[in-house]
Amino acid sequence: MLSTRPRIRRAAAPILVGAVVAGCLAAAPAVALPVRTAIVDAPVEVVADGAALTLSPVGSYETGVFDESAAEIVASYDGRLYVVNAQAGLVDVLDVKKPSKPKKVGEVQGDGIANSVAIRADGLGVVAIEDADDKTAPGSIVFFDATKRKPRVLGSVEVGSLPDMVAISEDGTRAVVANEGEPADDFSSDPEGTVSVIDLPGTVSAATQADVRSADFHEFEVGGSKTLADDVRVFGPAPEADLPVSRNLEPEYVAVVGDTAYVALQEANAVAVVDLDMATVDEILPLGFVDHSEPGHGIDPSDRDPQGAPTFGIRTFDGLKGMYLPDGLVAYEAAGETYLVTANEGDAREWGDYVEPARVKDLGDDGLAPVCETSPAASLTGDADLGRLNVSTAMGLSEDGTCYEELYAFGSRSFSIWTTDGEQVFDSGEDFERITHEAAPEFFNSNHSESNLEGRSDDKGPEPESLAIGEVDGRTYAFIGFERVGGVIVYDITDPAASGFVTYLNNRDFSVSVEDDGVELLSDAGDLGPEGLAFIPAEASPTGGPMLAVANEVSGTTTLFAIDSIS
Repeated sequence: MLSTRPRIRRAAAPILVGAVVAGCLAAAPAVALPVRTAIVDAPVEVVADGAALTLSPVGSYETGVFDESAAEIVASYDGRLYVVNAQAGLVDVLDVKKPSKPKKVGEVQGDGIANSVAIRADGLGVVAIEDADDKTAPGSIVFFDATKRKPRVLGSVEVGSLPDMVAISEDGTRAVVANEGEPADDFSSDPEGTVSVIDLPGTVSAATQADVRSADFHEFEVGGSKTLADDVRVFGPAPEADLPVSRNLEPEYVAVVGDTAYVALQEANAVAVVDLDMATVDEILPLGFVDHSEPGHGIDPSDRDPQGAPTFGIRTFDGLKGMYLPDGLVAYEAAGETYLVTANEGDAREWGDYVEPARVKDLGDDGLAPVCETSPAASLTGDADLGRLNVSTAMGLSEDGTCYEELYAFGSRSFSIWTTDGEQVFDSGEDFERITHEAAPEFFNSNHSESNLEGRSDDKGPEPESLAIGEVDGRTYAFIGFERVGGVIVYDITDPAASGFVTYLNNRDFSVSVEDDGVELLSDAGDLGPEGLAFIPAEASPTGGPMLAVANEVSGTTTLFAIDSIS
């Protein structure tokens, strides 16, 4: 049984701005921004009976930039937050020693677009930098010293194309970089996806180019020494005729466990297992598919229901499957075993003239194959059923390619827990849609830039984007952000197979629709589009209690939440 109750918080703070540029320090004049806050008057909340904790917003920093990725990935170190500001191509440094009044005190900037940041226990920081002019060109990792009052850039090394995420091993000896290798926007070229392994110095200093090794996917090509499972999605046109597998696989998220890295291959619906000692990809684990005909795994796939207007309705559907396609991926240990946790956002390939998704009702038109007459989904192509749902045109075709026997939706609208062999031990199923509907029924499956009803039902629902894991009072929790409807949902994952919902909080005022009302009301709307989360343990928290930092790419806000134990 779930219970809903509003929480009221409000804080305000002037913000002072300074700057640190690559390779040197530069003090910017203090600029007083308007005294505004992204903490809304009444965040929506759902709390499970018997919940051991809740979330409450404490303070927020606003860039004032809307829908330009001004707050993406966030890392915490020594009373500061380091927030990737892709819009400005840098990392914002926020002082949060007074959590209710975060203030910007500096920047870390490389020669390009910042995508990710991580900081070692001794203060060695690393930033993944994409080439600003050509994302298919090699990127770089910039090193900085976070122990200084004004963080100092120490140097850089070259890595693969479009470094999307960087993680540091628990022992601090290595940085691991997921080089996504996205195609050019016009699909004129498609670089290889790779994983860079960087041996880090024992001091707060920059690595050298000799410390960088690259793990690639060449052995999974035809004729290579390793086998690629059939369920690993390799599809679509390839501008270059050589290395089609290596160009198709696009590493995105990294979790490091000892001498092994687990790397999410989102569009491929798989996870790569990387041997860090050898800098080789040992295997690729296919994640399989969710069957939306099974009880507990239904979805609401339509923004136009039987009466023609959006209404809430989760159902199961024969002939429909979902691809997990995880974005965020983290690892943790339970009862001596390592598990992987994925936020199953979903993603399609759309480059140049190649467009993977299509609405079910459009199958059979414009050169697309129709749904097979013998498919269980053949009678479900109307708008009130599956007609509005976006599905993959690259999956489910009959052997002769003339029709679709099954339909495959993007993402699973869930999070999952897996063994390191790729066996699923838990999936949240249809929980996310049911819980977010209870929290704000009039804005179920809302978009982020616009407050609406069922704006995302025909696509990927709440869209679980990223996650963080932390321990509170001896229990392990997963904190998962919803990119579209917004908010953070919390699950107790201490016993992976018996994981359970704890609480959901959305610091958003749905009465403000920025796309309609204008960006001058951005502060009133709250947090939109959570992209990156960081758990701050009690011993590292400015309050002495555990906290959660959330970077929101649409609202350009970074918000701190207290994690409050319920006695």
